[in-house]
Amino acid sequence: MSTIDPKIKHYSVIIVGGGQAGLSLSYYLKQAQIDHLVIEKRSLVHSWRTQRWDSFSLVTPNWQCNLPGWPYQGDDPHGFMVKNEINEWLNGFVAHVDAPALQGVEVKRVRPAVAQDKFEVQTSVGDFTADQVVVASGGYHKPIVPRFAERFPSDVAQFHSAEYQSANKLPEGPVLVVGSGQSGSQIAEDLHLSGRKVYLATGDAPRCARFYRGKDVVDWLAEMNYYDMPVTEHPLREGVRDNTNHYVTGRDGGRDIDFRRFALEGMELYGLMTGVDGEELQFLPNLKSNLDNADAIYNGINASIDQFIESQKLQAPAASVYEPVWTPKEERVKLNFKKAGIKSIVWCIGFSPDFLWVDVPVFNGRGDPVHIRGVTQVDGLYFLGLPWLHTWGSGRFSGVARDAQYLFEKIKANI
Repeated sequence: MSTIDPKIKHYSVIIVGGGQAGLSLSYYLKQAQIDHLVIEKRSLVHSWRTQRWDSFSLVTPNWQCNLPGWPYQGDDPHGFMVKNEINEWLNGFVAHVDAPALQGVEVKRVRPAVAQDKFEVQTSVGDFTADQVVVASGGYHKPIVPRFAERFPSDVAQFHSAEYQSANKLPEGPVLVVGSGQSGSQIAEDLHLSGRKVYLATGDAPRCARFYRGKDVVDWLAEMNYYDMPVTEHPLREGVRDNTNHYVTGRDGGRDIDFRRFALEGMELYGLMTGVDGEELQFLPNLKSNLDNADAIYNGINASIDQFIESQKLQAPAASVYEPVWTPKEERVKLNFKKAGIKSIVWCIGFSPDFLWVDVPVFNGRGDPVHIRGVTQVDGLYFLGLPWLHTWGSGRFSGVARDAQYLFEKIKANI
């Protein structure tokens, strides 16, 4: 780790957040010999060590892992690194960047300075000033758990997906998983494969195929330039930032996640969970529509690949359409969790951002930063590492380097 002079209280650039985004920007700043400081509340790239379950694997192929000066270096580019491999690769990136970083230090407030320095950065170890500040703390700050969770008795153990590790770390017995996005689907599968009885409350998350017509779907979408599409050209524009990620898995070499097949194997599926009344869980009668909509998106993505193959006159295995292997006979809107024997709940309904500590007028009515490719209307304040900051890969290993380099050029021009 680069040595930090404790006497220095002013920097040209302060980066708040020491994940892959903050370190990517530090890499470019170091190359240009621009003085800067990375401030990380916990430890560098900590979330990959502390907020991933034991069987976690990437859902995108290894070749998409391409941080600045640190691409994937293994012998399985089309495979999916598991938790230990990801952390080994990231530890190498941390050493490679050798960022000037303060770890275990909380940034309590960023605000415009009253003197000639542009920003004050108040931290748990004292105050700093900076000409430019980059907020690279991501967008997943506060785990979402509904208030009605308070109604469950104390003998029902509750976990957020960020806390889940494995089936054997939960109390014995059936498990309720709430949420069917990437985390919920994979945690439900992990529990199911362990032999646990799983009750899954689904949402409106879409799904996609792992492999189609001889390739990983990610490979096809890359060839179709989907991952280069900026948010300004996406049909949903900024609305795409609110979308739930498609569920699929890289586990065991990669495969589809099909809740219908899980149902055939004993998993019990329900619609959106809306509350709990005494011992009864309450759900909307929308399981069928949730499954049908997910499958429609699955088939729609495959159809776009079909069109690409035809337009490019490519040779590939025959096209296909997914046909449901199971359909719900009825819409169950209640479940007595006591009679079902449910002793644990895993909440997989995401996170909410928390930028209250950024005391600068750059936010909309929902508390989200307003920016164009990370550049705000306040001179010298930037955001990096947010989902769809610029493209699909902005919050991932595949696109953060490009975003970091773009902001680096803006920062350098502003010095």
